Amino acid sequence: MKSIMSVLVLTLGLYMLGLLLAAVGSRLAGRCTTWCCALLGLPMWVVGGTIAPFCLALPQLMLALLAAGMGITGLAVGTALAGAVTNVGLALALCLLGGNGQPVVADRQEFCRKCLLLALSCGVIALFVRDGTLSYTGTGLLMLLFVIFVLSSIVYQHQFIYGERYEPISTDGCTAIPPAQDYGYTARTMAFPVMNLRNSLKNLAGVVGGLALLAVGARALVYSATTIANLTGTIQALWAATLISFGFCLPLLAEALGHPFGSIWKRFDARCRFYPADTLPIQLLNSAILNLTLALPISSLMYRHRLPVGAQFRAYEVPILAAMALVLLAEPLLRRRLHRWQGAACLVLYFLYLAAVSFAPRAGA
Repeated sequence: MKSIMSVLVLTLGLYMLGLLLAAVGSRLAGRCTTWCCALLGLPMWVVGGTIAPFCLALPQLMLALLAAGMGITGLAVGTALAGAVTNVGLALALCLLGGNGQPVVADRQEFCRKCLLLALSCGVIALFVRDGTLSYTGTGLLMLLFVIFVLSSIVYQHQFIYGERYEPISTDGCTAIPPAQDYGYTARTMAFPVMNLRNSLKNLAGVVGGLALLAVGARALVYSATTIANLTGTIQALWAATLISFGFCLPLLAEALGHPFGSIWKRFDARCRFYPADTLPIQLLNSAILNLTLALPISSLMYRHRLPVGAQFRAYEVPILAAMALVLLAEPLLRRRLHRWQGAACLVLYFLYLAAVSFAPRAGA
């Protein structure tokens, strides 16, 4: 008994270390990658539509990639789906509820597009996993939605930066258009260093070092989740839905709450920011979409077979995520505004989901 407790304590310690490495590595790689893209001459509206959302979803993508390559499909699929549910149902819900004391302001058309893409992704998964595996047609359709996501994001960033179109909606009813000087992806966000050889090498090392930290952290999380599942006799999907998804969400949750306690992480997060702070709600939707349209297809390719999608994912994650997407889509689409009750509804759905996976887990996940 003592040996089991010792292994469990060591595994939890490894889990916490993995989360720390994954969080630091993803933020460092994201910040340095953004600068390297600027050095290569890529316009910031391209970076804002591609690199920024991809870097935000890096932890889930890396873990799903490793888990699928090792044949641990329950953990790969669970990380992608449960991560999307947590980002939307917890972090985005608290943003809408004004967790950081500021109202949420977003472009109506962009918000509706992202919610619609999220709902469509859930629909594709629901339709093409009826036999318990994600069909090749479903994988192809998810990749098509990923391409649509990238193209629409690039177009929106271009329009926003040049002030061509902006229809703001807000949770406090304010619809003031930002001043012209606030347009631009890097407004109030970050200052790029001087483009010289020293800074180029330093940021390139940051990309490589960040990805290495992220890979080590993801490997530690895969090992700790499978070990805990084996020790407790539970399914891997349970730990993907709780420990891993909540752990990956912690940095975003701290940001959504305005870093209420203050910390070293707050300073690090501000220094490594690679997207404007007021775009966090859209970035959370972007991350959830990428979990479905990129992490799942990548996992399927790494697994080299039709990807198994367990009963728990079909019964809990996919329907709950689709319901959240529809809740978020309704008001901006029909009434052209956001409401705090949408955040409250998503938060209720998230806690119902958490209760279901904790107390009534489904077999086959």
